[in-house]
Amino acid sequence: MINRIIMIIMALGAVAGGIDRIMGNRFGYGKKFEEGFQYLGPTALSMVGIICLAPLVSGTLGKLIIPVYRFLGVDPAMFGSLLAIDMGGYQLSMELAENPMIGRYAGIVAASVFGCTIVFTVPVGMGLIEERDRTVFARGIMLGLAAMPAALIAGGAVCGLGFWEILHQNLPVLVLALLLGIGLYRVPDGMVKGFEVFAVLIRAVITAGLVLAAVTYMTGFVVIPGMAPVEEAMAVVSSIGVVLLGSLPVTEFLQRILKRPCTVLGAKIGLDSISVLGLLVSIVSPIPALAMMKDMNEKGKLVNVAYMVSAASMLAAHLGFTVSTEPDMLPVLLISKAAGCFAWTGSPGGRWCWVKIYRRLAAIVSLCQWRNDCGCTFIPRYTDILCRRLSFTLF
Repeated sequence: MINRIIMIIMALGAVAGGIDRIMGNRFGYGKKFEEGFQYLGPTALSMVGIICLAPLVSGTLGKLIIPVYRFLGVDPAMFGSLLAIDMGGYQLSMELAENPMIGRYAGIVAASVFGCTIVFTVPVGMGLIEERDRTVFARGIMLGLAAMPAALIAGGAVCGLGFWEILHQNLPVLVLALLLGIGLYRVPDGMVKGFEVFAVLIRAVITAGLVLAAVTYMTGFVVIPGMAPVEEAMAVVSSIGVVLLGSLPVTEFLQRILKRPCTVLGAKIGLDSISVLGLLVSIVSPIPALAMMKDMNEKGKLVNVAYMVSAASMLAAHLGFTVSTEPDMLPVLLISKAAGCFAWTGSPGGRWCWVKIYRRLAAIVSLCQWRNDCGCTFIPRYTDILCRRLSFTLF
């Protein structure tokens, strides 16, 4: 039901954007409507190749990965969470999954937070920010990764997974996140070079997959057997573009109505107007916020980077991809990302505070208990599941 409501809202956004475009873009929503389709090119370049290669990669890596993950008692699908949700993470997770639910959880929840951070936010961010901001960028990533368990636990709970099962399945992710945080803090320059090499490698693999798929499509000659046809990959990309037609105008509307209250709130907690704008922009794409970092105050830089770990592309590419592949997982995606953003705010001044995280999760529990007591139905039933799964760990 909730994903149906969200899609209706996206459809209304597409209607508003289309009408504004016909009227000559008088209110700015027509421009956002156009940007939805303009994303198709970059999205196809970053997704089609790895989607086509996913069956081949899973078959090759599976021989190495599956025995190791089975030894640890972890579903091999969790290996896919090392890639971004829309850069092959979902496809790889589903190909390797022994439990389909774990596959969806790894490919949608974990890949949208951890995978997106290591293959997109960190490499792109290190290339966009100024040299003097690299230290605060590393600290922000560390804070965001420290809050990541809240996103993983919330998403897993809504999927119906138990608390200890969530921690067990995410063991490789949490270990890698810890090593990443330590590396960014201790040897930021070395980590930058490592991520630059990793980004080049990922781009090379994606491009090679795209070329091979294009050759097969145009000539009928199968270069490497086992690859997915390019038509399937383009269908996924096209569906994302259709959703972005509506999601970008809706996001623009939300940014406009929230800008003033967020600016007032930001002033009270020490954030300048550019920092507040960065927070609002990140839910569409982290790239503009990263480009604006040079104009933010120090606290704003830290807050924005930590926020990006969970919030990046929440209402744009990630939402569109989830709707096109696993529409029933859309509430899970939004709740998990929101939980990650919600949790790290318990770290004023950069100091992590688990007590405040638990208080925030406890507030969610109390809200759902109030819903049950008064019979209100506007709060999604998914939060009830979240409360039942988390309450024993919080109290």
